[in-house]
Amino acid sequence: MRRRTLLALPALGLVPAAFAACSDDRSGRVDAMADAASTERITYGDDPSQWVDLHTPSGTSRGLVVVIHGGFWKAQYGADYGAPLAEDLVARGWTAANVEYRRVGNGGGFPATLDDVHAAIGAVAADARGPVVTLGHSAGGHLATWAGARGRFARWADGPPVTHVVSQAGVLDLRAAVADHLGDDAALAFLGDADEAAYEQADPLTQVPLDVPVWVVHARDDDTVPFSQAEAYVESATAAGADATLVEVTGGHFGVIDTGSDAWAACVEVLDAIG
Repeated sequence: MRRRTLLALPALGLVPAAFAACSDDRSGRVDAMADAASTERITYGDDPSQWVDLHTPSGTSRGLVVVIHGGFWKAQYGADYGAPLAEDLVARGWTAANVEYRRVGNGGGFPATLDDVHAAIGAVAADARGPVVTLGHSAGGHLATWAGARGRFARWADGPPVTHVVSQAGVLDLRAAVADHLGDDAALAFLGDADEAAYEQADPLTQVPLDVPVWVVHARDDDTVPFSQAEAYVESATAAGADATLVEVTGGHFGVIDTGSDAWAACVEVLDAIG
């Protein structure tokens, strides 16, 4: 593994001075910016789950972060898991898009869920200035990382590119997820009757190396998506010449989406290094 970072304690020293100077605390948040931010709901299809909440800061944006929630691709888990992250990010000067999409049980699964993520990115990123970052948790980490490779396939070749990827406790090896029965066979339910072509199109591990930098933020004490998913992905990616970084945190599976946690602070530090 070429690059490996350990971040178990708060580390926000990379917050740009312009933001730190007007922040109300040491977190890098700018509450006045959050108060003046605007939110617009954008629909990108006719299904009730095909929408994005776009949070725009009052001043110059640092770039776009596309937030993709997790929940093992299952319909019972929705974009409310991503909302606090988007709200925190807009307070830090980012434009943040909290994406909802069809999941297994409400019309999703392979390839419909991928179609939705592709369409959602197209709906918010076509005119974006600066970096376009996908950030996703758990199954959303799978989707965020997949989005970095989607342009290789004719089905998803017509959308704006992603410039950076941040996976938070992501499911990055679908074959292992199926073999390990993660989430009560959630990966199998997502893939359906998958053949080799399905894995080629849907599995991040199969798609290494990405053409863009990827940070894999994961806790060794995660009891939902094993840390081995992160290790296997980064080892394979770096061996293939990718710019891939493993960021080890603490806090189990959900620390990375708790905006008051050290694990989220590590994600913020990654974003601060981007824009």
